[in-house]
Amino acid sequence: MQRSDQFYMKKILVIGYVWPEPNSSAAGSHMMSILRLFKQQHWQVEFATPAQATEHMIDLTNEGISSQHITLNCDSFDRYVVDYQPDLVMFDRFMMEEQFGWRIEQNCPNAIKILDTEDLQCLRHARYQAHKAERELNQQDLFSDIAKREIAAILRCDISLIISSFEMDLLVDTFKVDASLLLHLPFMIDLAKCPSTTTPFAERKHFMTIGNFRHAPNWDAVLYLQTIWPLIRKQIPEAECHIYGSYPPPKATALNNPKTGFLIKGWVNDALSVMEQSRICLAPLRFGAGLKGKLIDAMIMQTPSVTTSIGSEAMHQYEAWPGVVADDVDDFVAAAVNLYHDESTWLNAQQNGISLLKSRYDSRILAAQLITKITEVEQDLTQHRLNNFIGSMLKHHSMMSTKYMSQWIAAKNKQD
Repeated sequence: MQRSDQFYMKKILVIGYVWPEPNSSAAGSHMMSILRLFKQQHWQVEFATPAQATEHMIDLTNEGISSQHITLNCDSFDRYVVDYQPDLVMFDRFMMEEQFGWRIEQNCPNAIKILDTEDLQCLRHARYQAHKAERELNQQDLFSDIAKREIAAILRCDISLIISSFEMDLLVDTFKVDASLLLHLPFMIDLAKCPSTTTPFAERKHFMTIGNFRHAPNWDAVLYLQTIWPLIRKQIPEAECHIYGSYPPPKATALNNPKTGFLIKGWVNDALSVMEQSRICLAPLRFGAGLKGKLIDAMIMQTPSVTTSIGSEAMHQYEAWPGVVADDVDDFVAAAVNLYHDESTWLNAQQNGISLLKSRYDSRILAAQLITKITEVEQDLTQHRLNNFIGSMLKHHSMMSTKYMSQWIAAKNKQD
């Protein structure tokens, strides 16, 4: 059957860094929203990854998505992808483009290549380095080896999905990436499925935060709460701080302290339910990148939040924040205590969250923009790639260097 046939089903291959865990991380949730969008187009979708299975991974079969385990630095991937012959390949983070991009280029040169960055790894890493050194971010932090690798992967792809408007500006203005290679794609929220009303102020109690403990910014936020929480508790002695998240290590569970109301709850099956039961979501993030899933969940469940400028970055602009943004510890504590006690302020923050979801995260609008972008690139793929000379140059060198290193490893593994 010719691919121009109107009944041809477009074949999508998504190469994942990890198996999707939508209940564990914002990245997993964002990935599933994209996979589901592809399925809604009546496309055939297969998810392939070299990662090991995990206890919280989603059952893709229930989503109508096939899956395949693939091996790093192994020619078996070439045989697999030649047999599958995808029309579109999406890489989950730049590391997967590094590993498999040249093989896609060699075996499926006409497949559209999309990079889902999730967030800019180089920005998160740079901020982490600056935070550890207790200084401001500088150009040397930002222009790291990770940045060179990540920007190169972006340039080698036809489209890169960027979750944050701040990161869009950073790529265009600082790294000089052509905007035609990028698409701003925040979290896609199905507003029709968001509750119109949730548990009222008087029936809620306590503070909460949530996040995968393996994610460094989340773990740092828990440690930062060790400083913040006693100051809140001093003013609200009956309050508790409930800390949820997947994969809590022993060093986290050791912080559980019923006497001070600092409770490490760990994994929860229904994050939205515990969010709704809480009066305030705390997110004292000191570094990181992208958008924060916990703050989106807070808006969905109409739970006001107190966060930092890093936490709220790119999540709003002209719109009022559904709570308070504060970077100073004393300001953070004062905001948390005031929101907890003042119902009118709390209700106003709640309404701000509802408005913000509608203005920035409507899945109908964002999904249409993604499909339109794919269609535009597909219709003029040759010219799109001709316009990206630096990307073509990087692909040439990648084919020479990464290819031969991978082939050397593959050959060595055969001998072993």
